[in-house]
Amino acid sequence: MRRFTTRRAKKAGLPPGTPVHIGDAAVSETGVTAITYDEAGVRETGIADIGACRALKDTAGVCWINLDGIHDVGLLHRLGEDFGLHPLVLEDIANTEQRPKLEDYGDYLYLVVKMLSMNGEAFTVEQVSLVLGKSYLLSFQEQGKPGDVFDPIRARLRSGAGRIRTRGPDFLAYSLIDAVVDQYFVILERLGERIEALEDELLHHPSPATLGEIHRLRREVIFLRRSVWPLREVLSGLRRGDSALVRPETGIYLQDLYDHTIQVIDTVETLRDMLQGMLDTYLSSISYRMNEVMKVLTIISTVFIPLTFIVGIYGMNFDYFPELHWWWAYPALWVIMIGIAAFMIAFFKRRKWI
Repeated sequence: MRRFTTRRAKKAGLPPGTPVHIGDAAVSETGVTAITYDEAGVRETGIADIGACRALKDTAGVCWINLDGIHDVGLLHRLGEDFGLHPLVLEDIANTEQRPKLEDYGDYLYLVVKMLSMNGEAFTVEQVSLVLGKSYLLSFQEQGKPGDVFDPIRARLRSGAGRIRTRGPDFLAYSLIDAVVDQYFVILERLGERIEALEDELLHHPSPATLGEIHRLRREVIFLRRSVWPLREVLSGLRRGDSALVRPETGIYLQDLYDHTIQVIDTVETLRDMLQGMLDTYLSSISYRMNEVMKVLTIISTVFIPLTFIVGIYGMNFDYFPELHWWWAYPALWVIMIGIAAFMIAFFKRRKWI
């Protein structure tokens, strides 16, 4: 089950700026790749020694260094020293329970976004940290598995398609965040299909399993909302152009990305309202069915109350019952009892109680 609280027991008592990995180790080994590019071409290399990244900091063109697996805090510390990252930044990178945010450290910007991907019927969340410098971009992924949402960006760099190789690292950061937001639409589409199917099941064949599925979907939508809502603040800060690291020509793309994020937020709110309405409908249908059962039982009990009263009278142990010796007493009693039952049923139908 997805957790909504952060386990910080390992961090308690340590000085601020101490990088401690908080979360699950998504990969067993870390991996570092570097892509340097300009208008003329692109070069992609795997880095075995983290010390080689220092030489790429001031390379010509744009350098994108990606680290897969952030549980190795020693590796994070060495990379932070090479690029002059603040200890608080390293601490936040190692903590996978950060909310999306933007922080300006003068020489670089630090961003946190949540990457979502489908895993069967559920989605998985991965924290991605970005450090945007003057000529470089550092990205830190929990998993970095093949086939993630960044693969189309790598393909565009290799093929030279689009404007990405003619722009700076700020446009690369925009492209990565745009890929993350585009994946949100895929997640929302899948969730919408599941909610529509669940809505049909709710109307025709509601069951306790339906209620369980509604609760599971509500948790996923709430978790998605927590990942998307703060991203609006991040993009709002980027598109204002307060930092010289974000060029004015990138602002129009950030505005478009901000609009996409608003669309995602609106869709999330719509799905959340739909699920709340479905929950209310389920509870109302269960209550209605219970009321129908109780109404039938109440009518049956009401019809039998006078009959039970009559039978109770003639079941008493007295010696003198004149009616017991009359030959017509038994059929007359049946007629009276049937008449009372028929009268009460007719009365209930007239009042539209049944």
